[in-house]
Amino acid sequence: MVVDLNADLGEGAGHDEAILEYISSANIACGWHAGDADTMRQCVRWALARGVAIGAHPSYPDRQYFGRTEMTLPPDSVYTSVLYQIGALQAIARGEGTRLHHVKPHGALYNQAAHDPLLAEAIVAAVQAADPALRLVGLAGSELVQHARAAGLVALDEAFVDRRYRADGTLVPRSAAGALIEDEAEALAQALQLVNGSVTSIDEQHIAIHADTLCLHGDSPYAVTFARLIHSQLLRHGITVSAT
Repeated sequence: MVVDLNADLGEGAGHDEAILEYISSANIACGWHAGDADTMRQCVRWALARGVAIGAHPSYPDRQYFGRTEMTLPPDSVYTSVLYQIGALQAIARGEGTRLHHVKPHGALYNQAAHDPLLAEAIVAAVQAADPALRLVGLAGSELVQHARAAGLVALDEAFVDRRYRADGTLVPRSAAGALIEDEAEALAQALQLVNGSVTSIDEQHIAIHADTLCLHGDSPYAVTFARLIHSQLLRHGITVSAT
């Protein structure tokens, strides 16, 4: 079995280089919610040196609230903004002698595209325009991954080891109590459960979920500890950690 382990980088957490030792895919902030050209270039260099797949992590224009504010923007505006952000990281990657592997929207853009077909279509169109060989990462079973596949893109169903789920397979909102998993034993248990095709919701229901890639939030203070533990335990269970 092969499992991709991804994390969001370039968001100012201060441990990007350390977490790259344990993950197989990096989602690099493109400047609209965090980061800038220099952090993008540094993250690309670190990832390239470790053989970690490089992806763009575009967001709404929301540095004040870290891209986590829901917005209602015209689909054309979303298309242009996502294409712009992908293009910026593409150029930096090209300058370092490499290319992008995937795109994963960030924060509110990611969550809204999970259920909004117009938003999903705009993101899919931007990825196609940037490079139709790019993989598109979205919440498992969401509108975004469904639209990506219908358009001929390779879509990766994503699940989270450090977030709790509702019974419908969506994430518990960050504003709700218990949304974040902060205990390493619980994060590990959820990672292993997800690898086997299910997750336990916050109200103790077991739900089926298919995950091509598992995410650790790189801005979490527990990110490196979780990544190290999950990486070692996946290997111990005979699971290869690699980008897909």
